[in-house]
Amino acid sequence: MTAYRTLDDLGDLHGKVAMLRADLNVPMDENFHVTNTARIDRTVPTIKELMKRGAKVVVISHFGRPEGKGDMKNSLSHIVGDLQKSLGHKVVFVDDCIGPKVEEAVKNMKNDEILLLENLRFYNEEKKGDEAWAKELVKPADVYVSDAFSTAHRAHASMVAAVKERPAAFGLLMAEEVNALSKGLNDPKRPLMAIVGGSKVSTKLDLLNNLVKKVDKLVISGGMAHTFMKATGIDTVNEANSLVQMDMLDTAKEIMATAKANNCKIVLPLDVVVSKEFKPMAEHKTVDLEHIPAEGWSLLDVGDKTIATINAEMDGCSTLVWNGPLGVFEMKPFDNATNKVAEHAAELTAAGKLMSVAGGGDTVSALANAGVENKFSYISTAGGAFLEWMEGKELPGVAVLKK
Repeated sequence: MTAYRTLDDLGDLHGKVAMLRADLNVPMDENFHVTNTARIDRTVPTIKELMKRGAKVVVISHFGRPEGKGDMKNSLSHIVGDLQKSLGHKVVFVDDCIGPKVEEAVKNMKNDEILLLENLRFYNEEKKGDEAWAKELVKPADVYVSDAFSTAHRAHASMVAAVKERPAAFGLLMAEEVNALSKGLNDPKRPLMAIVGGSKVSTKLDLLNNLVKKVDKLVISGGMAHTFMKATGIDTVNEANSLVQMDMLDTAKEIMATAKANNCKIVLPLDVVVSKEFKPMAEHKTVDLEHIPAEGWSLLDVGDKTIATINAEMDGCSTLVWNGPLGVFEMKPFDNATNKVAEHAAELTAAGKLMSVAGGGDTVSALANAGVENKFSYISTAGGAFLEWMEGKELPGVAVLKK
């Protein structure tokens, strides 16, 4: 992490107020009960480390999409109990994030307390990246700690402008994330393999175009694989039985040509699981590509030949980056391929043979479904930021903390 500022660069923190930009945008039910505390739990180590170094910690975060208006539905007051429980310290909530009320609360803080401020997005200035508003935000703070990688692809006030106003650094989570992703894609141990899934080629063009220039092997899966299969001349794939995008065939051919020019091996399905209905446990069968039914059946997963090929290719790799499931993992048995490949990646990781990094909303859910969410080297909960990193884009919230 020598390229970025970390907590060690902040010096002595005794008696100082550290403002921590966290991601506490957790899922909540209709009764305002948190249904998954993962993001809260992942924020705790940085809070504890700052406290250990003698700082008074003020936590800020966005929550939901209130569009610049305060409302109870999107109030961070609902997570106070969960944060307190996870942290083991009293959490004092302030129903604003800037102004005299906040400044007074900071002055009255006790050493063993944490201050949690109200939702940043109750102000439109946050999403606009307003510099004057950022100055007001950091007014009570001596140092600023950025720990919300999931928002690092947005030039929001708390991610960029605020960072410039105080001595600033990555928190432990942000440092861990950037370090893992750098090892996964920017400076990987080779051979490097990527698995990319998704329903449409058109939504992941930037990603595919970047990866074919960087990875040694690229597994294209999910619905987007149907377009590539058609582009290679598999005539049994059509608009009636698959998610093929006929207007993207030339684009798929161009991506494959770029891959060939960059010595990137593209791995496509060799067999598929087809079903008559889009529902769990529907009638299904595994067929070779030349035997895909013309209509009445849909491609919902890949078969054993494809699974064996992907796993064999993985055996020869040192690094794996994964974004997107292989099939319709939300419905059994069409989660089979994703589960089998994920389990194999987990085994190689446990054996010390593979550095495995995965991310994106569907990917995290798919790996949890496979029971391996804690068995990869690193799993990122950041959706858009993870995707933009894989696309090779510079993230504003990361770039601002370069040394």
